[in-house]
Amino acid sequence: MSSVLVLNCGSSTLKYALVRPSSGETAASGLVERIGEADGVPDHEAALRQAFDQLREAGIDLHDADLAAVGHRAVHGGRRFIEPTLVTDELIATMHQLEPLAPLHNPPGVLGMEVARKLLPDVAHIAVFDTAFFHHLPPAAAHYALDAEVAERWHIRRYGFHGQSHEYVSQQAAAFLDRPYDQLRQIVLHLGNGASASAIDRGRPVDTSMGMTPMEGLVMGTRSGDIDPGVVGYLHRTAQMSVAEIDTLLNRRSGMLGLGGAVDFREIHARIDAGDEAATLAYDVYCHRLRKYIGAYLAVLGGADVLSFTAGVGENDALVRADVLAGLGALGIEVDDALNTADSREIRAISTDASAVTVLVVPTNEELAIARSCMAVLG
Repeated sequence: MSSVLVLNCGSSTLKYALVRPSSGETAASGLVERIGEADGVPDHEAALRQAFDQLREAGIDLHDADLAAVGHRAVHGGRRFIEPTLVTDELIATMHQLEPLAPLHNPPGVLGMEVARKLLPDVAHIAVFDTAFFHHLPPAAAHYALDAEVAERWHIRRYGFHGQSHEYVSQQAAAFLDRPYDQLRQIVLHLGNGASASAIDRGRPVDTSMGMTPMEGLVMGTRSGDIDPGVVGYLHRTAQMSVAEIDTLLNRRSGMLGLGGAVDFREIHARIDAGDEAATLAYDVYCHRLRKYIGAYLAVLGGADVLSFTAGVGENDALVRADVLAGLGALGIEVDDALNTADSREIRAISTDASAVTVLVVPTNEELAIARSCMAVLG
């Protein structure tokens, strides 16, 4: 049974999973952290070798694992890469050119491709792009109201992210409901440390909350989400902050961390229970932003058949689900408290029988989605 080694390289982490696409089974998975730090491995090559060692300790030798491909999660494909693509020298050179579009994500991803090709030279390497699923957004959703010449010259548009998750979850929702994918209007809420929403009209994405970068849209763990762009100029002029400092502020010191003092929602809830006003405000802002996007996407779709929660917060935090959807009965959304709070890790419905919109909790599996995309490329 053929396997795919899925790699997700960050600046200081390497996540890996050995997946069998035909069965959906994950034979092994792991994480190497603190790459380049004093108490960690020195570089990404050492990290990948450590991952191989961990697999061998689990009884898996990649040379005997019928490895069909190595699938690389690639965050930003720009306008050039709109589908899973074989990794070649030309692709890597082009990915280096795209680094300004995703300076935090693309460089380590490309480095991971280079290292993995060196260590596994006889296997097909395939890049699967976060932005691919949203490439064909309608022009009205893809464009910013920006000077057209500037936007064209510098490739400024709304690209969208978490594409593998949104596509996988929406397909799983259709299969669970035994409904044709191309007949459903769906809203997907991918709520993790990074968070995004999508509107999918009969299998085609028509809007998504993330834009040119993964910073736009919902409130996230450390990212601000939507913010008046005038704030950037204001902080630069008045607070004398550099562009780099502002970028760090919006990417790493904002969101739930900046507003509420914590990223983990278990800690946020504990702080709220203890009377922490900052955590309460952060939680309220988080839920308010989500409700705004749900309302907007109901308008974009002309109503919805399915609304799905996924990723760490979406799958595990019943209180967030309940508070975000509270009072939306007039929009056809009603949650069953018992179903919502039931302890389950399976795909399930949590809406009442009277709810016009079926509300689901759908565990995402981006690694399996990447693995299956690789096999599709290989035919």
